[in-house]
Amino acid sequence: MKSWQWGYAACSWAVVFAGTHFYWALGGSAGLKVSAGEQLATGRPLWFVLTGLWGVGALCLVGAWLGWLLARSRPRGAALRIVEYLGWVLGFVLLARGIAVEFLLLTNVTDLDGVTADQRFWTHVLWNPWFFAGGLAFGLAARDARRRSRSSAPQAGRSLHTVNSR
Repeated sequence: MKSWQWGYAACSWAVVFAGTHFYWALGGSAGLKVSAGEQLATGRPLWFVLTGLWGVGALCLVGAWLGWLLARSRPRGAALRIVEYLGWVLGFVLLARGIAVEFLLLTNVTDLDGVTADQRFWTHVLWNPWFFAGGLAFGLAARDARRRSRSSAPQAGRSLHTVNSR
């Protein structure tokens, strides 16, 4: 994969995840019971709809913008460090979430009696792999943004014109 493609993969990942949450926020139900649990899916308390669906969807759109910045922009200095840092942090959080949930479900450390067999199954085959994919996409996009920045920076002893004319 070309280095900028990881940023687009991260952006696409976030857009799909946002779309799923907006679908649920607007009343869609496919997949919600196995994601959030039957009580939240059927009751849809206001706090859940506002924060867990609309809020997460909005955060995913911010993540999509970050993925786009990692793919396309050429920030320098502090701006590059902030964008790169946010990409690394988001990648780490998504991977950590996937690993933590996987650990909890596999070990039953917290005695998860309220988690149904369907929830366990879909978490193992869909939701956790989805979080792993997003974490890897954001982490690789952050890594590649730094590499592109370094490769396009003027080298010592060369003028900016010489470097840009290659």
